[in-house]
Amino acid sequence: MSPRFLLLCLVCCGIATTPTSAQTELTPFRPGSTLEGVNYFLPKTMFEVVIVAEKSITTPGEFAAYADCYLRLSNVPSQTSTSWSLKRIDLLPYGMPDSTKAYSIKVKSKTVAPLVSLTDDGILLGINTEVKPDSVPSLPKAVPASKPVNGRDYMTKAILSAGSVAKMAQLTADEIYDIRDSRNALLRGEADNTPKDGQQLKLMLDGLDKQSFALESLFKGQTLSSTEVFSFDYDPKPAAQADSSTSIPSRETRSILFRFSKKMGLVDADDLSGDPYFITITPLGTLPFEADDPAVKRKQAKMEKGVWVNQPQRCRITISSPSQILLTTELSLAQWGTTILLSDVLFNKQPETRLILHQTTGSVKHLTGLSTP
Repeated sequence: MSPRFLLLCLVCCGIATTPTSAQTELTPFRPGSTLEGVNYFLPKTMFEVVIVAEKSITTPGEFAAYADCYLRLSNVPSQTSTSWSLKRIDLLPYGMPDSTKAYSIKVKSKTVAPLVSLTDDGILLGINTEVKPDSVPSLPKAVPASKPVNGRDYMTKAILSAGSVAKMAQLTADEIYDIRDSRNALLRGEADNTPKDGQQLKLMLDGLDKQSFALESLFKGQTLSSTEVFSFDYDPKPAAQADSSTSIPSRETRSILFRFSKKMGLVDADDLSGDPYFITITPLGTLPFEADDPAVKRKQAKMEKGVWVNQPQRCRITISSPSQILLTTELSLAQWGTTILLSDVLFNKQPETRLILHQTTGSVKHLTGLSTP
C-alpha cells in the first residue's frame, strides 16, 4: 500500500515569506463543510490476532479388532476422531482510521506546510516529508498433513489371497514378526546378507522399518497432523473512565477473546462448546487530565491553530485460559490515551520542521528541523 503525498501549497504562491495572516488552519472535520483542504484521520490501534493450532486426525486400522490378539496391542483406536491443540498466539498491532478523530487542513496562501503524507485510508503519516506506510507482516504458513501410509502396499501374495479378514490379520502379524527378526539379525551381524558397508546397512534397516511401520498401521491405525493458521481483527476498546483525575481509562478490561475446542478447534466467543480464552488490558501509569490544568488552558488558548496528534497509553496485554497464561506483552494503544495539539508555529514560522507519526498509534515518531531561537 503506497502513501498519497498531497501538495497543499497553491502553485501561484511561493514559500519565501510567511506573514502572520498565512497560517495552516486545522479544524475538526465535518462531512461537507470543507471546501478546500485535505481531510485526515488519526488512528486507533487494532490487533490482528493470529492463532496457530495443530489438527490431528486419527483413523483406525483395518485389523484394529485383531491388534490385541496377534500383536498384544491394547487401546488402539476403533473409530475416526479429530483433536485440536493450541500451539501459539500472536498479536499484530496496526492502525485503523478513528472516525472520532477526523480533521481537515485548509489550504491558505503561502502556507508552509505544503506536503502531507497519508495512507490510502487517510491516516496522517507525516508533514513536510514523504513517509512510506509500514509493511504488512506476513502470517505463519499452514502446513498440510503428510500423506497416509498404505499398509496394503506391503502385503505379500499370501496375505492378499487369504480367505477372511481374520486370516489376513494373522498372516500380516506373522510378516511383522519376520521383519523384526530380520532387523535383529542384521543388527547382531547374524544375517547371511549382512553388508559390511555401514551406509548400506542403514539403508536396509530403514527399509525394514518402513515395511514394519506400514504393516503395523493396519492394527494401530494412523494419526496425521497438520498446522492450521487462523486470524481475526480485535478492537481493544477501553473501559469506561473510572477516575476523574485522569484523562485516560484507569481500569483494566477483561473479556473473552475467543473459544477453543479440543474437538472443533477455534469457535466463536459465544460458542460454549469451546473453552474461553481471555484478553486482559491493563493501563500502565496515568496521564494528567489537562482540561483541569489552568496553566495548560492558558497555553492552549495562545496556540491558535496546530496539528492534533495522539498521545497513546502504554498497556500490558495478557492472553490466558483459566489454567495458564499464553501471552504477555506491552503495547501502546491510541484509543486508551488522549490527543495533544502541536502549535502551528512549528510549521508556519519554522519551515524546516518535519513531522513523522507512528502509523499504529498516531503519536510523534520524529519531529526534526526545528530552528534555534
